[in-house]
Amino acid sequence: MDIKSVLDDRVIRSDLFAVNKEDALKKMTEMLQKAGYVDDAAGFIADVMQRESLGCTGIGNYVAIPHGKSPSVSKVGIAIAKLQNEIEWETNDGKGVRVIFLFAVGTDNENAMQHLKLLAQVAGKLGNDEVVEKLLNAGSVEEIKTIFE
Repeated sequence: MDIKSVLDDRVIRSDLFAVNKEDALKKMTEMLQKAGYVDDAAGFIADVMQRESLGCTGIGNYVAIPHGKSPSVSKVGIAIAKLQNEIEWETNDGKGVRVIFLFAVGTDNENAMQHLKLLAQVAGKLGNDEVVEKLLNAGSVEEIKTIFE
């Protein structure tokens, strides 16, 4: 599985408005639920917030990659949101967040392996400042998707 295989227009937004981390995660989880990736939104958010409490998922450069293994996930996916505004988030560089990659991962071993592969691919891309700049300037879902193709 590679990142291109999980890019789904239904769970990518180029203009999401959120007032804070919880609001962003709730809205992104709703996208995942409507698209069939998550069965129980409240359970999934609880699992993601539990993971958030364990350590920083803001990798810096205005990007966060929250995730959490959850039995509420029916299939592996990644919701991507470019926010209209910067929100507070615990990050490695002390800056807020403008782009979020929310990983939906089940609890079985196969899901865990897929999660690690996808996370490595996303992190590899996001290690490139040019890629991050393109994400921050993306004005459409299509522009976001082409960054990962």
